[in-house]
Amino acid sequence: MEHRNSTLGSGFTLMGILNDSGYPELLCAMISVLYVLAMTSNGLLLLVITVDARLHMPMYLLLGQLSLMDLLFTSVVTPKAIVDFMLSDNTISFGGCALQMFLALTLGGAEDLLLAFMAYDRYVAICHPLNYMVLMRPRVCWLMVAISWVLASLSALVYTVYTMHYPFCKAREIRHLLCEIPPLLKLACAETTSYELMVYVMGVTFLMPPLSAILASYTLILYTVLRMPSNEGRQKALVTCSSHLTVVGMFYGAATFMYVLPSSLHSPKQDNIISVFYTIVTPALNPLIYSLRNKEVMGALRRVLGEYLLWTPS
Repeated sequence: MEHRNSTLGSGFTLMGILNDSGYPELLCAMISVLYVLAMTSNGLLLLVITVDARLHMPMYLLLGQLSLMDLLFTSVVTPKAIVDFMLSDNTISFGGCALQMFLALTLGGAEDLLLAFMAYDRYVAICHPLNYMVLMRPRVCWLMVAISWVLASLSALVYTVYTMHYPFCKAREIRHLLCEIPPLLKLACAETTSYELMVYVMGVTFLMPPLSAILASYTLILYTVLRMPSNEGRQKALVTCSSHLTVVGMFYGAATFMYVLPSSLHSPKQDNIISVFYTIVTPALNPLIYSLRNKEVMGALRRVLGEYLLWTPS
């Protein structure tokens, strides 16, 4: 089979879900609406958490980081997919593909770790409320945020460099919404079995410990909540935790399907659907799940919007 080395002058064609859809215009419109919703809802949540001093607490600091990650994650993928469809040009340069992969892996990995830290935050708040401001003091919160970003970016850099060093065949059609490791390896004109096994093992290693920590945290939380004498306190804790678990389920379900489930058990079309879910749908839903059931966030949103609407320039 003829092949050429991957150089900065060579590129790929992203054959995403819009190309395989029976109603591409309708799907493009839906994706556009979801992207606008993701940008608006995450942007508003970030604004409210930044501006309202009452939300300057560990829980909302971590929630603000989650919104930032979701906002960036969907922006790495969605605008290009929409513009490519409208211009009928699905090409992406070698450098652009590498950059997109690095950013997507960084943001996905950072969110993976951040969700575990958010679960720990809820565990401390509910199970050890008297020590909450000590165990979750600002320095600890910012350390959690830094660990999430640094570990994820280092891991993404290694994966990106190693994946893109392979020679790729001339038929460079990536049957996926974005440049990710599994669909790219299918184009490699070299033996990738060992690397695919490593990606699988590292995917399990990167996903399972945080997920185990999350499940352990919420098991202890549930045990504590069920023993609460106050019905109001129990209901508030359950509402908060159910929101977190909904987000965890959506994120880890998609990540497990893509990186842990063997590729022989899912088709490129299924991968495309899942990629839309975790790059577009989930970022749009996360802020709604967290804010609509949170009285503090909704109250802060009304205060901030009220101030902006009533403000008049002097």
